[in-house]
Amino acid sequence: MKSRLEKLRENMREKDREIIRLLNERSQISVRIGEVKGREGLNVYDPSQEARVYGYLQELNCGPLPPPAINAIFREVISASRDLQKPTTVAFLGPDASFSHLAAQLHFGQSSRFVAQPGIARVFDEVERGSIDWGVVPVENSQEGSVNITLDRLVLTPLRIRAEIYLRISQSLISSSKDMRRIKKIYSHPQALAQCRSWLKANLPNCALCEAESTAAAAQMIKGKKTQGAIGSCLAAQAHGLHILAEDIEDNTSNTTRFLIIGNGASTATEKDKTSLIFATHHSPGSLHLALSPFAARRINLIKIESHPVKDRLWEYLFFVDIVGHVEEKEVKNCLEELQEKTTFLKILGSYPRAEGPL
Repeated sequence: MKSRLEKLRENMREKDREIIRLLNERSQISVRIGEVKGREGLNVYDPSQEARVYGYLQELNCGPLPPPAINAIFREVISASRDLQKPTTVAFLGPDASFSHLAAQLHFGQSSRFVAQPGIARVFDEVERGSIDWGVVPVENSQEGSVNITLDRLVLTPLRIRAEIYLRISQSLISSSKDMRRIKKIYSHPQALAQCRSWLKANLPNCALCEAESTAAAAQMIKGKKTQGAIGSCLAAQAHGLHILAEDIEDNTSNTTRFLIIGNGASTATEKDKTSLIFATHHSPGSLHLALSPFAARRINLIKIESHPVKDRLWEYLFFVDIVGHVEEKEVKNCLEELQEKTTFLKILGSYPRAEGPL
């Protein structure tokens, strides 16, 4: 007689066969969708539609798989389906294995084509030229604040924000050695070293700390060196064949970076959206209060408001604002029309699906 374990494994294999069959049937439908998109001139990647799909999947899920597991599984299913329609290219702030690279992979899935860029400005440049489909850029960090070069480019770019990602910055100690006691030097970006100061003092007090231009570059520097370690992401360890000696060594576990997906076109409403905009006001008492009054009158929630200096005008500022809602919604549309009358400059950066939380 077959053992209980063998019967369960046979049942599992039968389920696997069914899953493979259904995945291929799904992929055939995806190819046909791609053909329709091609005829109608639509982008293969549609962040609003994908947000709806993830929401629908969570409605279907009754466990025991948790919501993040369902999202992770279907992220790769969707990524592979997208690739069958047309390869998706994504520019990110390099080098490879940086946190920007990790954010891009976690959003687009492994089947996309990722292209490292030497700076945030180059990410904008490549997408604006049309040589790459999408860009992923950091816009703010919970500890360090806003990324000024991203804000500067958002003022001028014809691209729009199409989606957002929140990535928890989880630092790991990585090395070619499997033994932490052998480590004499540790390399990383100055911010990463500062973020792990307490852990390093408690666990490796005698190690020399050396600066590198990035966490990814630090991982590359120590490859093959048994007495050296680096602080970086698990992706960096994987990319360079290094061992992870300790995970989550950052002193503040809430350290999170927000990234933006930039591209052409506009995202449709999903009922769980955010709109980003920039405006400038007159130089007169109460002008900012006046500009904000349309939001208060319509009870539109301002998630963020931040002043940013105008580069070529001394002591003049722009205001970056995030609100709940989509420009297609009547109240938001009316609010922005009134705001236009109360400001000297207004630019809608994009309406897009709100990210639920850190990946």
